[in-house]
Amino acid sequence: MTDVRAAVLTAPGHYEVQTFPWPTLPEGAALMQMEMAGICGTDKHTYMGETKQYAGTPAETDTPFPIIQGHENVGVISELGPRSAEILEFYGKPLKVGDRVTMCPDVVCGHCYECKHVLGYVWCENSVCYGNSLTSAVAPHLFGGMAEQMYLRPDAFVYKVPSGLSPRVAVLAELMACTASLDKVKEFSSYAMEGFNSGDTIVIIGSGPLGLLHIAKADMMGAGQIIATDLSEHRLAFAKRCGAEVTMNVSTTEAEDRIAEVMRLTGGRGADVVLHMANTPASFVEGIEMLKRGGMMLEMGNFADTGEITMNVHRHVCSKNIRLIGITNHPSTGYGPALRLLERYADRYPFDEFVSHEFGLADADLALHTSMSPESLKVVINPALG
Repeated sequence: MTDVRAAVLTAPGHYEVQTFPWPTLPEGAALMQMEMAGICGTDKHTYMGETKQYAGTPAETDTPFPIIQGHENVGVISELGPRSAEILEFYGKPLKVGDRVTMCPDVVCGHCYECKHVLGYVWCENSVCYGNSLTSAVAPHLFGGMAEQMYLRPDAFVYKVPSGLSPRVAVLAELMACTASLDKVKEFSSYAMEGFNSGDTIVIIGSGPLGLLHIAKADMMGAGQIIATDLSEHRLAFAKRCGAEVTMNVSTTEAEDRIAEVMRLTGGRGADVVLHMANTPASFVEGIEMLKRGGMMLEMGNFADTGEITMNVHRHVCSKNIRLIGITNHPSTGYGPALRLLERYADRYPFDEFVSHEFGLADADLALHTSMSPESLKVVINPALG
């Protein structure tokens, strides 16, 4: 066995390519030869030193450096431990060397209150996360996708990828699983004039890859009018290909003008649902101002602690009768549906064009900076590129 190369974030803003020993696999574990690791907004926060996640909960954590990032992962099984072929895959499918798989980065204890009561969602008090909270300083080290090989723990959730999906599409599985948030919003439609109903107007604030997949999912689910905002014309053009009808560039418009346009487009009523997918709280109150009375706001963009805002509780919450939902993760039960949707709707949405840039391990720093460019969509690390 040879050593394994990985791009290691040793401190905020500093990557090093390091080598690690090839792991010995216990029962239930496996190794995945990495094909692609997507760079997420969370990775950008960590790179910039914004490292606190799940703040104010029992699962609160600060990123433990050094760390191998990469939690949006796809690759092929390169080695299986004893019995792993029979027991590792989430849905019970048999695995063999060469099978393409993806995985949920969150590993849960299975015993705390949240694990026993919150079906599917990763609210575990004791959870650890590949690429976010598992340091490379501890053996077997390979707990992130920015590496030639990734170690799959026996308690990890692993999913076999349909044969019809290429790595460029399968790398979106984790993000697509996040769109289960819209299924949660849909649940509230059992109440009159609430939640997400067919024909509703939906505003998506932030049209990065997460926002774009929510646009596509909202379109699949019967949204009547989809309005997207972003600071990049490139991403807004892509948003229209994913189902957005109207786009607004926040770098060339003012918040009051965007709010007024949403009101105009809805006959003065306001949007039925606003999805806040921006990784800054600056536009949060703007989203509330766009809502109708009794509308629903979903906050999913600020996964890391990015600071505070000021809002008027009477005006923005109580008086408007809004429903405000915060979702900080995706359900482990969402991967099967996500993979099926990516496969079924491949001819309707440009999923195969989401990956805009690929970089090797040695260029991890350039990859991170490219992912912050308004001309990028999904930037990935491909270890095969060096």
